Amino acid sequence: MRTNLDTNEPDSISYLPMLKFLDCSLRVSVIPLSAATIWLTVTNQQDNTTYGKVEFSNLMGLKYMVYISAICGGYAFIAAISLWVRCLVKKAWLFFVTDQLVAYFMVTSAAAVLEILYLAYNGDKEITWSEACSSYGKFCNKMKLAFVFHALALFCFIVLAVISAYRAFSMFEPPSLPSKEVEEERA
Repeated sequence: MRTNLDTNEPDSISYLPMLKFLDCSLRVSVIPLSAATIWLTVTNQQDNTTYGKVEFSNLMGLKYMVYISAICGGYAFIAAISLWVRCLVKKAWLFFVTDQLVAYFMVTSAAAVLEILYLAYNGDKEITWSEACSSYGKFCNKMKLAFVFHALALFCFIVLAVISAYRAFSMFEPPSLPSKEVEEERA
């Protein structure tokens, strides 16, 4: 098995320059998307004279999305810097594992917020929950926009997970097929 260690080629530059540019661009794009998600969610509140005030801190799924967005934005910042400063992180497997973890956490937070949005717009007739967006339209619209930004950041991390998988696994040659002579000896 041949690795990049055999060719004296550092892990951080073992993939195409265009792919490195895409990798860094996506990581940098995640930072403002995460910041926008956090800002829209944290500042989201609406008061209704009939039903009272609703704000993001009332809903655990929205708080979870804020935490995950903060982790995602911070990680994207550190990872973007470490892509260009080779002495910080040279191991492709570290990017692979962390990109996968962040993408999975973002999927879970997106699912939580999607459930909140669904219930806010449709309610749940089985447990006599009515929809809330007719009374809290501004809150629902801001929540929808925050979800869109979070979904865009999630898409970036899905692509980053594929890039980091390519980067980690391209260091190794594929296994070779046994020759006909070896197969005949086994039979």
